Amino acid sequence: MKAAGSIDAYLADVPSDKRPELERLRAIVRDEVPEAVETIAYAMPAFRLEGRYLLGFSATKRGCSFYPGRLPMEMVEGELSGYRVWKGTINYDCVAPLPEPLVRKIVRARVAQLRSG
Repeated sequence: MKAAGSIDAYLADVPSDKRPELERLRAIVRDEVPEAVETIAYAMPAFRLEGRYLLGFSATKRGCSFYPGRLPMEMVEGELSGYRVWKGTINYDCVAPLPEPLVRKIVRARVAQLRSG
């Protein structure tokens, strides 16, 4: 995939089997944090809040990845069984998406984490 200059450009190049999941993640983040700024970071769609990295997502060879940054993963550890989790990354099959309540919980936790310093 070529480097994109915007989330729209990135999504335009994502295979059709992965695009709906990434669009869903984007919509959830927009709903939870409308003041977040869309950007491209590390060649993937990301959001910044108050000038700092909030989270990102991407299509991978095998599926999708959600990057909640330095979120203490133990906050959601019991809810992530069945997913590959490592170094602030959650990898999963796009046809078996992360549950929306879990995504919202992660987004809210990241916002709280950033705003608390």
